[in-house]
Amino acid sequence: MKSIKELIDELYELSDLSDEGLLQILNHIDADESDYLFSKAVSKKSLYYSDSVYMRGLIEFTNYCKQNCAYCGIRGLNQKVDRYRLNLETILACCLEGYRLGYRTFVLQGGEDPYYTDEKLVEMVSSIKRQHPDCAVTLSVGERSRESYMALKKAGVDRYLLRHETASKSLYESLHPNMSFENRRNCLKTLKELDYQVGAGFMVGLPNQTNEDLVADLRFLKKLDPEMIGIGPYIPHDETPLRGSTGGTVEKTLILLALTRLLVPEALLPSTTAMGTLDPKGREKALKAGANVVMPNLSPTNVREKYELYKDKICTGDEAAHCRVCIEGRINSAGFKVDMGRGDHTHYRNDHASDAPELFKVL
Repeated sequence: MKSIKELIDELYELSDLSDEGLLQILNHIDADESDYLFSKAVSKKSLYYSDSVYMRGLIEFTNYCKQNCAYCGIRGLNQKVDRYRLNLETILACCLEGYRLGYRTFVLQGGEDPYYTDEKLVEMVSSIKRQHPDCAVTLSVGERSRESYMALKKAGVDRYLLRHETASKSLYESLHPNMSFENRRNCLKTLKELDYQVGAGFMVGLPNQTNEDLVADLRFLKKLDPEMIGIGPYIPHDETPLRGSTGGTVEKTLILLALTRLLVPEALLPSTTAMGTLDPKGREKALKAGANVVMPNLSPTNVREKYELYKDKICTGDEAAHCRVCIEGRINSAGFKVDMGRGDHTHYRNDHASDAPELFKVL
C-alpha cells in the first residue's frame, strides 16, 4: 500500500487519484502529512495564479427564500428571519462604492426568491453592466430554468454559483425537502453548456456525511470541471431542523480544499467567511491550503445580520472600506498579494486581458 505522501505526490503529478487513494488520505492523514498536502496545493495553484488572491465584492440582495434546506438559517419556514430585499438604487450604490474601492467583480447573492423574475434580474444585471462595463457580474440565486439562465447570460452575467451541495443522492434528499437531486445537477450542466464560468461546491461536516460521500463530491467536481468551487465547513443554525448538531471543522475543510486544488488545479477556490467564523485565522489558513479568492461584503451594514445562513457570522458590522483594508492585510500577512482585477478563470483570461486595473491601496 502506498504511503499518504506517495498518494499526495501522485495526485500532484497526475491531477487525479483513485477513489481508494482519496479515501485513504481522508481516513488516515496526520498533521505532518496535512502540511505536506497544503504545500503541494499552494505549489500547484502558483503554476496558474502565482501568489495572487482575487477580491470579489459580495452583495447579499435578498434573504427571502422559497426553499427549506435543513441547514440554512434563511430557509422559508424560519419565521424569525427579518426579511429584506435591496432595491435597484441601493444595489447600484453598493456597486459604485465597490468600484471606488477597486473591485472589478460583483457577486450578487440571494435566496431563491420568486419576487425576482427574469425581467427583474435582467434589469438588475444590465444596469450594473451599463454602470460598470469593465466589471464581471456573478449571480447566485439557485435553480432556474434553461430559458432563465439564457436570458441572464444575454443580460451580461459572466459567472453563476450553484453549489451541488452533496454528490450523495440520499444525503441530498434528506437535507433538501421537495428538491430534486437530478435537477440540481442538470442546472449545473446547463450553465456549463451556456458558457458561464460555473461555480459548484459543498459543505464539510454535515450530519450523516461520510468520507465516502466526500470522495464522491471530489469525483463529481473532477468530472464537472467547474471554474469555481466553494467549500466551507457546515455551521449549525438554531432555527433549523439540524439545531444542536455537530458542525464541520476547519482542519477537515482545509484538507478538502487542498485535495480539490490538486484535482481541479485551475479552479478558483474561495477562502470563505465560514472559515473565519470558526477560526480567527481560518481565512489565512485556507489561502495557505490552496484557496485564491476572498469575497468581502459590500452589502449595507443594516442588512448584513439579516443574511444569516449560519450562526455567529463575522464582519456583519464592518463598512465596505474597512472590509477591503482588513482582508488585504490578512492576505498580505499570509504571504500572498491582492489582485483587484476581474480574476477570471485561466480559460477566460484572454477575453478580458485589458480590464484589470493596476494593483493599488485604498487611500
